[in-house]
Parts: sequence; C-alpha cells; structure tokens
Amino acid sequence: VTDAPQSSVDKYDLLVIGGGSGGIATARRAASYGKKVIVFEENRYGGTCVNVGCVPKKLMWQASTISHLLHGQAKFYGFGMDNITFDMKGLKERRDDYVKFLNRIYENNLNRDGITHVEGHAKFVDKYTVECNGKKYSGDNVLIAVGGFPYKPNKNTFDGYEFINTSDDFFNKLDYLPKKCCVVGAGYIAVELAQVLQLLGSDVSLFIRGDHPLRAFDILIEKGVHNSLVKSGVKVITNSVLTGIYKEDSGELKVKTEEYVATDASKGKKCNEYSGFDYILYAIGRGPLSEELGLDKTDVKQDKRGFIISDEYEETAQKNVFALGDINNKMALTPVAIRAGRFLADRLFKADQLKLDKSKQTIMKYELVPTVIFTHPPVGTIGYSERDAYKLAKSGDIEAPITIYETHFRNLQYGVIRSTDADKNKRDQENEMLAKKYKIKTHMKVICSGKTEKVIGLHMIGEGCDEILQGFGVAMKMGATKADFDSVCAIHPTAAEELVTLKKPRSNNNFTYEFETWNDDESKTDE
Repeated sequence: VTDAPQSSVDKYDLLVIGGGSGGIATARRAASYGKKVIVFEENRYGGTCVNVGCVPKKLMWQASTISHLLHGQAKFYGFGMDNITFDMKGLKERRDDYVKFLNRIYENNLNRDGITHVEGHAKFVDKYTVECNGKKYSGDNVLIAVGGFPYKPNKNTFDGYEFINTSDDFFNKLDYLPKKCCVVGAGYIAVELAQVLQLLGSDVSLFIRGDHPLRAFDILIEKGVHNSLVKSGVKVITNSVLTGIYKEDSGELKVKTEEYVATDASKGKKCNEYSGFDYILYAIGRGPLSEELGLDKTDVKQDKRGFIISDEYEETAQKNVFALGDINNKMALTPVAIRAGRFLADRLFKADQLKLDKSKQTIMKYELVPTVIFTHPPVGTIGYSERDAYKLAKSGDIEAPITIYETHFRNLQYGVIRSTDADKNKRDQENEMLAKKYKIKTHMKVICSGKTEKVIGLHMIGEGCDEILQGFGVAMKMGATKADFDSVCAIHPTAAEELVTLKKPRSNNNFTYEFETWNDDESKTDE
C-alpha cells in the first residue's frame, strides 16, 4: 500500500471510495490527466467481478462445460471416458490463486499510475471529507463506487437462516461438490450457478417465485433458459417461496415452501417439503453497500432500497459527488461501470482542459448494452425485448411496424450424437431419446423497427452465442438494419451465419415457446 501523507487533512483532486472495476477505471483515467487521486478499499482490489463474480464464475462455468462435454458428448466423438473424476478442492485452489494474481495486477496498476491507495473502510465526515483508519482526506470531487452485497432473508423471522449460503460464500468458501443442492432465485446468478453445480455432478433443485427464471428478459430467453435448465437435469420448482430450512436427524437439510397453484377456477396455495439437501444457496439479488458510508453527513439522496440516485452524468444530489457501478442500480455490469467511470474522468478533467461544454461531453448510454448469461448453452442479448418493442411502437416512442425474425435449430456439434443400431425401429427410438437427452436447440430472434427494419433487439441462446454477440452489438450501435445483416456473406458452418440468412419474418406477435416442467411427487409431501 502506498502510504498517504501525514498532514491532518490531505487534499486530492479525486477521492474514490471503492477499489472495484468502476472505481479503479475512474481513478486511473483521472491520474492519466495528471490529477492527484486516492482510492479506498476495505476488501480485495477488483471488486465483485474479480473476487466473487464474473471471473471465478466464468472459470466454474468452464469447468462445468468440460464436464458436460466429457460425460455427454465425448463418447460420440470416439473418446473413451471411463473413470472420470473431479477435484473441486483443487479447482478452487487454482481458481483462488488466479484471483489473487488479478488482485496484484490491480494494485500494481495503481502503483504504476502514482495513485495513492489505502486499505480500510472510508466514510464521509462532511460533504467533501472522508475518514479512513482514523485519518481524514478531502477532495474537490468524490466518487462512490462501493458495489453491493448479496441479499438474504430476514435473519429475525426466517427459520434456518444460519444454513443459507450466498454467491459470496459459494466462491469464498465452498471447496467440495454438494451431493444435493437447493438454489433459490430466478436471476442470472441463480440459473448460472444451478447449472454449474448440476453439470459438475450435484443434484440441484431451483426454486423460483414465478413461472420462469429471468423474467426481465425477452420471452425467448425466459423459456429458452427454462428448457436448458430442465435439459441439464435441474429440477425447476416454479411459483414457490421458501418459508424455512430445517436440519434433520440425519444431518441433511429440509426446506419448506409455499407454492402457488393456479387453476381455471381459482388460485390457491399449498405447503410442501423437500428434503435431503446438504447445501442451500440463495441468489435473490444484490443490494447497495451504502449503510455505513456516512451519507447522512452529505446531501446525497438514496432510493427506498438504499441505492444512490445519480443523474446522466453520474452526479448525485450533492454537487461534485458522483456514484456509479452497482451502487447506483442503473446496470450492474462490470464493463458498464468501467466505461461510465472513464467517461466521468474525461468529463471532470479532460473536458476542463479542452474547455468543452456539457453538450460535447461523452456520457454513458445505458441502452444497447450487450449482455451474456453463462448458462448451458450461453445466452447473448442486446436491445429491446419483444414485449417492450410492441409496447413502445404502440405508444409512438419507436417506429412501427415491429417485424420479428427467428430461427430455431440444433447446432452441428450434435451431428454425431446418433444411434448406429442396425435395426431401424430401435435406431429411430434411440435417436429420439438421444435428441431429448443431449440435443438442445439454438434459438435466435432479431427484432426490427419501422419500414427500414432497423435492428433494435437481438436475443439468442445456443452454443457460441456469448461470443457471437459482441460483433453484432457493434453493428446495432451503428444503426444496422436487417438489410445490413443480409448484405454480409455467411460463414459456414457456424451458428452465427443464421443471423445473416434470415429470410421470412415470423407470422405474428402471439408466437408461443414450448417449455419443459419438472414434477416428482415422491420428493415432497403436502402438509
């Protein structure tokens, strides 16, 4: 750690509270303009993404992908895969070592850029002064980029609170593969970790409050991920809320739920029990780390959930105090925080040097942001969902008509997953079974607006869709139309070529996607 000067109150051009992706990106860009910058971080450098988010999650996803290929597809490609073993503890050790390597890179970058950094909890003592480790620091500008924490049920009212693990616990502590795991949540963290555990060998049940996971996404993603969860073996228990967790005499954990059942005549509620778990994982969202920042000493405003309110320039209700990243709840994505932070530093320091007025300054645009969900297969999505596109066209906010193109196919990698039985009837039956067990379809949707068919939404789930999305995101940011997509020669054989060979629009806006459900009355009992 670079020691801060020892005067009573040290003055800086920029104080940054939080050494995650957004905070460090802002600090380094400000330092590149010759500004005096200090960063405060009470945990590990890199924030949620590096330590308990994107990076370790992608490594676990990669592990589950390898497991999926070895157990599900390798034999059809001619590989003998007997006696496959998995060492969760060894994987965690190597994963943790890589994360520590990244922590050091972040700290070394701060040192190289001449940025003072202090390890400790910083909080406001007045509008432009913070205190950390008993010492005070003031700044002409202050950035709050402290990130968030995983939500849990109310400790005082939820039975079995002590058995709950969060995604932070998953990455920080779990060094064995649970035999039977209960995952609670319907967001991207819940579905990602549920499939990771299932494909590594756990028996996973996913409890969600609604009919489908990922309800904020396009319906193709909602139901496509629902299908993929079931296909991978995850038991999806819908319309359910956990009411308690209890330890049985065997040492295993039992969960109790309230499940909402809809019939043609009425809606009802019933209680169920599910038993035999040895790990409970809650992934029900993340909240802001704002409680202990001393915001009562400032004019900074918060919403009802505690997130800091900031305008399009990331400025809070207090002049020259800014908030970005997970703490302002605009879009909790690492590249978004990095981009927003760099633009902020540009506005504060570069624009001042060049005498640029606000109309010529760059701000973070929170639309047309590409997003990937690391399910199996992965999801890529950008732009308006179908429901939002129709709604906005009806209100006149975007140009009508809305035209939708779709394609649904099985990836070429499944081509050799087939029976070689000489008997045609047996071969057909076995191929049907293999398709149901192994071959999940790729789904792609292109949403267009107006007579020019400007592409305003792209949603995909399938092999390679995570990597496909970035390039198409560039095209959409440039205002690409369907004709622009069509003008590109296809790359064959790839999944991506489907997006430039779509010919016929979907017939209507009432298209429905089939989805699979799971029901096993033996695993639960009515109360």
